[in-house]
Amino acid sequence: MPNASPAAEPAQSQWLRGEGGCTLRLAGDWRGASAQQLAMAPWPVPDGRLLVDGAALAAWDSTLIALLWDRLAPLRRDGLVLDIEALPEDLRAVLEQSLSPQTPAAGQDDTRQGADGLLSGLRAWGTDALTTIAFIGEVLLALGRLARGRSDLRGSDLLRQVDQTGPLSLPIVLLTCALVGLMLAYMGGAQLDSIGAQSLIADVVTVGMVREMAGLMTGVILSGRLGASFAAQLASMQANEEIDALRALGVDPVDYLVLPRLLALLIVAPPLLACAALVGVVAGLPAASAIYGVPPHEYLQACLNALTWTHLWIGLFKGVLYAALVALAGCREGLYAGRNAQAVGVATTSAVVKALVWIVTAACGTTAVFQALGF
Repeated sequence: MPNASPAAEPAQSQWLRGEGGCTLRLAGDWRGASAQQLAMAPWPVPDGRLLVDGAALAAWDSTLIALLWDRLAPLRRDGLVLDIEALPEDLRAVLEQSLSPQTPAAGQDDTRQGADGLLSGLRAWGTDALTTIAFIGEVLLALGRLARGRSDLRGSDLLRQVDQTGPLSLPIVLLTCALVGLMLAYMGGAQLDSIGAQSLIADVVTVGMVREMAGLMTGVILSGRLGASFAAQLASMQANEEIDALRALGVDPVDYLVLPRLLALLIVAPPLLACAALVGVVAGLPAASAIYGVPPHEYLQACLNALTWTHLWIGLFKGVLYAALVALAGCREGLYAGRNAQAVGVATTSAVVKALVWIVTAACGTTAVFQALGF
């Protein structure tokens, strides 16, 4: 920075128009200058080239750099070509660095972060899917060992799980399916009553509960009650290194921990489904009789007539499938959980979410397959 002489003129700025652009001419001592001393262009700056002429500058400091950046940066963003070659070398070097973009624009940065987040999400989803497939493979191998009589499964563990999963789940399953059956009768009757077909309310309730809703609602209830419980139990064991201790003792955790829970749900699923379907069908009777005038004996007789073996085995197959998915989701999340208290909560939440997604996916897939096959 040149030293200012005592007779240095005060800071001056002047805008000049010329062919193909305009010129900003600076002169005098700009040390400690204010924004008012760097005049705004008296007319709209035309597109083209802007020459910044600092040949008459006597002295300057960082104040001038800040003022020039404040005036020139918006013009450069608008597409104006800046020519600062006429400025002193040290001033020009600092100004060029400040005017050149050092970081990507906000939109580009957001796009890059979004792409990175998408790739990370896809990688995490792929890893989770591979882990799930490997876990299902281990369960199948454990079932093979059980069939050959070489499993670490204990009968006492299986009986305890049957006791905890079956009788204790029955009240909430019955309450939920009763409310669903009542709602199905009421809403179905509202549509059938408009065409004078109240006698078909029993068919709608029976087929809907036996074939679809009993198994679906039972699976949803079990996912919240048992899927979360399985995940929390196994995740706590994982955090306390109990599963590692089982492996050190030569005990397969899948045989010892997963099979009792999976087989218990497969055992209790058929009676739970039977009770849920029966309660749901009977719960539709009050709405059909009291609101739509269907006699109770006609409702019950229509229910028996609508019930077929096809509906029974399809409903049983779906319900057992949903129960198996609940057990697999809970055990998978618990067995592969982290080793802290937070991981236990994450595994519990993930087990419920995963079980619900699997159940809904299985319901859509099986319904489409059975309908395509004509069942």
